[in-house]
Amino acid sequence: QVQLVESGGGLVQPGGSLRLSCVISGYLFSINAMGWYRQAPGKQRALVASLTRDGSTSYADSVKGRFTISRDNAKNVVYLQMNGLKPEDTAVYYCTSNLWAGGSHSFGDYWGQGTQVTVSS
Repeated sequence: QVQLVESGGGLVQPGGSLRLSCVISGYLFSINAMGWYRQAPGKQRALVASLTRDGSTSYADSVKGRFTISRDNAKNVVYLQMNGLKPEDTAVYYCTSNLWAGGSHSFGDYWGQGTQVTVSS
């Protein structure tokens, strides 16, 4: 069974940095795309950054120039480097991947359990 496990969240002061990690484990054949979403209290879950298999990246306008998504293909890990954090970045951050898991017949979307990021002085 495929699992996505995030880590790296926490409390940071405005202007600080955090790096989130997401490890994809289990029996899988191929990873198509990876991404990070976030959900703040009272708001819908929204895309933060995405990374396709060919290396193309996409970012929400609110994080462009501050956040960077990357991956380690050998370890099946996706990262989100967050710099210049602002209080409005406070949210639960979720890792997601479109992948082909062993035993399935097609690509599907899988999600992690989320990690809390709080930006506050």
